[in-house]
Amino acid sequence: MNTENPTPVGPLLKTIESPADLRRLPPELLPQVAEELRQFLIHHAARYGGHFAASLGVVELTVALHYVYQTPQDLLVWDVGHQAYGHKVLTGRRSRFHTNRLKDGISGFPKRDESVYDTFGVGHSSTAISAALGMAEALRHLRQTDRKVVAVVGDGALTAGLAFEGLNNVGMLQPDLLIILNDNQMSIDPNVGALKDYLAGITTSRTYNRFREEVWKWLSRLQEKLGAPVRDYAARLEEAWLVLLSRPAVLFESLGLRYFGPVDGHDVQGLVETLRNLRRLPGPKLLHCRTVKGKGFPPAEKDPLKWHAPAFRFDPATGEPTDPPSSRPTPPKYQDVFGETVIELACQDERVVAVTPAMLSGSGLTKMRQLMPERCYDVGIAEQHAVTFSAGLATQGMKVFCSIYSTFLQRAYDQVIHDVAIQNLPVIFCLDRAGAVGADGATHQGLYDIAYLRPIPNLILSAPLNESELRNLMYTALRAEKPFVIRYPRGNGVLLEWRTPFEEVPIGKGRLLREGEDVAILSYGHIGNEVLEACRLLEAEGLYPAVYDLRFAKPLDLELLAEVAQRYKVILTVEDGVRIGGVGSAVLEALADQGYSVPVRRLGAPDIVLEHATQAEQYALCGYDRQAIAEAVRQAYQTLLPLRAWKRF
Repeated sequence: MNTENPTPVGPLLKTIESPADLRRLPPELLPQVAEELRQFLIHHAARYGGHFAASLGVVELTVALHYVYQTPQDLLVWDVGHQAYGHKVLTGRRSRFHTNRLKDGISGFPKRDESVYDTFGVGHSSTAISAALGMAEALRHLRQTDRKVVAVVGDGALTAGLAFEGLNNVGMLQPDLLIILNDNQMSIDPNVGALKDYLAGITTSRTYNRFREEVWKWLSRLQEKLGAPVRDYAARLEEAWLVLLSRPAVLFESLGLRYFGPVDGHDVQGLVETLRNLRRLPGPKLLHCRTVKGKGFPPAEKDPLKWHAPAFRFDPATGEPTDPPSSRPTPPKYQDVFGETVIELACQDERVVAVTPAMLSGSGLTKMRQLMPERCYDVGIAEQHAVTFSAGLATQGMKVFCSIYSTFLQRAYDQVIHDVAIQNLPVIFCLDRAGAVGADGATHQGLYDIAYLRPIPNLILSAPLNESELRNLMYTALRAEKPFVIRYPRGNGVLLEWRTPFEEVPIGKGRLLREGEDVAILSYGHIGNEVLEACRLLEAEGLYPAVYDLRFAKPLDLELLAEVAQRYKVILTVEDGVRIGGVGSAVLEALADQGYSVPVRRLGAPDIVLEHATQAEQYALCGYDRQAIAEAVRQAYQTLLPLRAWKRF
């Protein structure tokens, strides 16, 4: 864990150890609190990294929420979680904030077992409305009607179907719930879709906004003059005017929510006044806040994509990087190799298109979107739609690369089975961030895809050892005419000269990487590079295990397995994924089906929730970094000592 001194703290922020301390301050000091909190976040990111621009955009909203609502008695749900850095600072974690996203430190997302103020764990987007609705209903059943529930929905979360499913149920149940729409026109990349244009239109029309405010003032005066006997009539008149004049009211009020806004999300005192009024108002409400992602840090305001989660240290005054540039060339990231390769393939075949759910930059598709905008689809945070949309494209002969993080494909599991696999449609799933993902932690781990995809009929499951293999598997997938999965890890590959000519890979065939004796290691994907490094360590000890690259988890190379079972006394399998149901399990099943009884030891992630740490630390924790692999090989040879002694004799 990082043991450096924490980030410098402003004089007012230093007095705030909990929201109760914040609420003791007079409201005129809140702008100063917000400014000190913003500077704290800027200086922290400059030194330690992490998610950045999203939290800067909700500083004033965070201060106002904790000032008005009696947290933790009142329940505050964040969506998505990387908006919540300011929330963490104000809720007793400021002194530990320098451990954010580090092994044994605090999480980069709200986490229920970390703080009573974190009411719901959030790493994937669009969960807040459903979770908050459940909380509000629970409080109603428990007759705790003095407690309030607020869901803060932002950074593109409203583009997902789950959010609208929640809204639909809110309209039916009519809970006492406030939904805050943090409208900053951004996910990680700029928001896309008709909803984005809809919200933009209602916030940019000055005539509309002035007219609507005058109507609201007139209705308020009318209601005061007419009194209680005709208050219901005035309320119905207000509803009619809102439907007629307020474009968002047509959407949100038709779903049973009272709409308020848009309001300035950076006016902390104005937000306090608005939230106080809304706290007293029963029933479901939606407050539309306009904010700027990266607010208060000009470089982030100008380029919120770059500053979403900067991976470099920088000068907090200028934004200029402070780490000296490396003079050594480094291999590219897998996502960039994918992005470059899909462009090459698209130039060769006009039917090639790419689809991603709000991950253009993270998936390496930004360049394709610039060069071929009509052939690169960003569908918003909508993984289910992305998969079925890809299936629809495939029915008409398009060659679809559907690029989704492994952890997010979980959200579209039914669509993979029902819409792609059952129909045997040739959608190519490129699963970025497969395996251990590092500092993003438990909610983002890509450890499960092998196990959850392996039982699905018609799917081909593959993983490249390096960047050149990724290119070849993409080339092969185009010709397979079957649903095809290619998984690869977060981060850099291993080759400097990676742009090799395309070669078709025999589907379901592994390969021998290194001759050996007695012990065979079967690896799957990029983790095979750790295996090769472990073998280099073992050479000095006179141990020479054989190494095979399976390349395919489905179909398995049964001929290769038969050869291995006949030639070697012990088999080790190594995968960057869960052991339960993974490649090692597949090998055991296949050997048993063929009647072989050779001992097999499986290295992979154990049955635990793998928390945030560096990828290297996570490999070690799971027991499949190069040192752990080498030790497993030593133990395997220990079991063979009598046999090896006899062979030498």
